[in-house]
Amino acid sequence: MVDFKKLSAQAKDLVEKRGGTEGLKKDAAELTEIAKGKGSISDKAKAAAAALKETGTGDPAKPAASAAPAADAAPKPDPAAPAPGDNQSAERAERKAERRKERAERKAGKGDPA
Repeated sequence: MVDFKKLSAQAKDLVEKRGGTEGLKKDAAELTEIAKGKGSISDKAKAAAAALKETGTGDPAKPAASAAPAADAAPKPDPAAPAPGDNQSAERAERKAERRKERAERKAGKGDPA
């Protein structure tokens, strides 16, 4: 049988550790930005896991009010810096273009009677 009181208490403790409902809203907004960003799914998953670890860190004994400023103190990503998947995407596109070029050359070579 499930102990709903215990489960409810654990959920409340977790919410308080995350900075209360405002902290959860900030986490959700950050995760939404990560999901909408560029990069592969695995890059997004890693970024989301890192974001949740950063936001949720803190002393569990501290009240939610003192935990929220710690999340704001985290370094913000540089907007001029490429997103985690941008470099990989450029390399992938370059490899793809090379393969297309090679296939076109092979195809042209087959039809050439020389």
